[in-house]
Formats: sequence, C-alpha cells, structure tokens
Amino acid sequence: MTPILLGPGLVLVIEGLAWALAPSALMRMLDSLRDMPPEARRLAGLTTLAIGVALLWIVRAMSG
Repeated sequence: MTPILLGPGLVLVIEGLAWALAPSALMRMLDSLRDMPPEARRLAGLTTLAIGVALLWIVRAMSG
C-alpha cells in the first residue's frame, strides 16, 4: 500500500472507531469545540499538526 493512501486510511479507521464506540462523547467534544474562541481552535489545530509531523518524523527516522 502506498504511503499516500495509508495516512488517510488510518485517519478514517481511527475516526470510525471513535464514532462507533463513543458517539455521545464525540458530540460533547464537538459542543466544547463550538464554544471555544477561534484563536483557541487554531492553536489546538496547530498543536495537533505539530504532534503529527513529529510522529511521522520519528517513524520515518526509525524505519530508515
């Protein structure tokens, strides 16, 4: 499987599991996100992005 398809596939699997196992918890989380100011959501998104890039960098360093 190509890495281009592996990433989105893993995201969909994890997101699908979350919705299947705890839909009410996800709805509460979405309500909390809706109540957050845009700056806080942006910071959360940038933090998540940085963690994702770091994880990919670590996995790539370990595999090569």
